[in-house]
Amino acid sequence: MSTGPLDDEAVDKYREAGDALRTVIDEAAALIEPGATHLEVAQHAEARIEELADGCAFPANISVDEEASHATPGADDETEFGEEMVCLDLGAHVDGYIADAAVTVDLSGNDELVEAAEEALAAALDVIGPGVETGEVGAEIEDVIRGYGYTPVLNLSGHGVERYDAHTGPSIPNRGTDRGVELEVGDVVAVEPFATDGRGKVSEGAKEEIYELVDERSVRDRRARQVIETVSERYRTLPFAARWLDGPRTEMAIRRLKQQSVLRGYPVLKEEDGRLVSQAEHTVIVTESGCEITTR
Repeated sequence: MSTGPLDDEAVDKYREAGDALRTVIDEAAALIEPGATHLEVAQHAEARIEELADGCAFPANISVDEEASHATPGADDETEFGEEMVCLDLGAHVDGYIADAAVTVDLSGNDELVEAAEEALAAALDVIGPGVETGEVGAEIEDVIRGYGYTPVLNLSGHGVERYDAHTGPSIPNRGTDRGVELEVGDVVAVEPFATDGRGKVSEGAKEEIYELVDERSVRDRRARQVIETVSERYRTLPFAARWLDGPRTEMAIRRLKQQSVLRGYPVLKEEDGRLVSQAEHTVIVTESGCEITTR
């Protein structure tokens, strides 16, 4: 939660990150079509974010069909888009101040599922303001998605974003709950409804390409030490893709650092019934009169 209103410099940087991200997400979404590869779209998005902002807040997430989050291509991934539902989730930062947004590009002919997530996001943003409980925001999301005949993904939620921290409190649930907290002026949150035609639960898959540095302690292996130094210098505490790191034995070093709890991995999250998932997301700053959407 916030400690009070943000200073003008912080607000300006959140806005600058949001402006950059809006440009990039529109460009990248337009590239998603049958025959294009996941890697081409991810690399384009990430390169443009590097041009327009200070860097990526996390790797480009390109989640397809039953995948809900944390899917990013590996360095040699040649997967092409087909007749699928594609969730594109991007993040940018300016001096550590983060913008996080997502859209769904439907190539599968299930446009109502996309509309359900988009309308749920709009309804959530309409009610956000100081003193509003996060559970109330979740109830708005749930009502809209269920009104379309779909189910919100119940064990995924929106989240706060702070400087160099892409996932912090408060949690913004995708369902109504009595256990929420009150939003305050100065809170910066990413609201991200997920809708599915399944039962609404995700679990971890086997694929893992995204990592985050959680402990900079000394390790014996030379290559592992180099990975820590590179990640700490370039990405700090923000998530990174394994393909962003060059050099021999990198894969082995990452695996070893994860085993030693120096790195945290983010496995791809999948809808447990194997059903389609759509997503929509904006980042907002809670203001005295409601909220300012930085990524619109």
